[in-house]
Amino acid sequence: MFIIMGGTGHVGSAVADALLRDGEDVTIVTRSAQSAAPWRARGASIAVADINDAGGLRDVFRMGRRALLLNPPANPSEDTDAVEHRTVDNILDALEGSGLEKVVAVSTYGATPGERSGDLGTLWRMERGLAQQEIPAAVNRGAYYMSNWNGVIDAARESGALPTMLPADLTMPMVAPADVGEAAAQRLVSDVDDIGIRYVEGPRRYTAADVARVFARQLNREVRLEVIPPEDLEATFTALGFSPAAASSYAGMTRLTIDGPELPDAPWRGSTTLEQYVKSVL
Repeated sequence: MFIIMGGTGHVGSAVADALLRDGEDVTIVTRSAQSAAPWRARGASIAVADINDAGGLRDVFRMGRRALLLNPPANPSEDTDAVEHRTVDNILDALEGSGLEKVVAVSTYGATPGERSGDLGTLWRMERGLAQQEIPAAVNRGAYYMSNWNGVIDAARESGALPTMLPADLTMPMVAPADVGEAAAQRLVSDVDDIGIRYVEGPRRYTAADVARVFARQLNREVRLEVIPPEDLEATFTALGFSPAAASSYAGMTRLTIDGPELPDAPWRGSTTLEQYVKSVL
């Protein structure tokens, strides 16, 4: 039995879908059984658990042999770093005594220790914790998600403006969430000694200018980039409804992303191009 955290989200659902296609037994972990009902219809089991209840989550882990670990994003109206560090600690706590033979964790390019660095710091904390416990752990660091562009589709469609916090000419590894899920599913079923960090990205890398051109072709209209200056990041996040703490964290994460981590020479590459992804969400 494979235990899937985040099975109702983009990545977790892709993992569950891949495993079910191969005839594997899957349990979807969710806060709401109703939201996971479609998975029951496809043959998956449903386990209701709260990420803030480490004991309850441990009981769910004990039902399976291997597990996908996804740290859920906090509500941006809260202090996202503080909330997500707590949930990482809860996941690590729940692994103790779970009896799992292997776990696969979804992390991110550029994961690094640091204050007010959003997912980069939170997921580094999870990676570090997994390295210090006994269950064999595989870590997949995903590139910049193509789904990060979903929020600006309406603006591009209606006004031709594509707001971005990335420099127009910055080449970025990007990946479709479905490909992140496929990579994780492969490691869930691989040998128990297939552990450590692997990098996951799409078939090629893109700039924000490339993204604008893809949107223009798919929307059949002119699309222009509107680059938000780095000094305006906190104000921009605040205007979107982020708490001051969350705005600081997301701005810090964005600046670190722009500075760019050292990129791997031979990542695992998915098959979904940006063109295919944008077409699918449109």
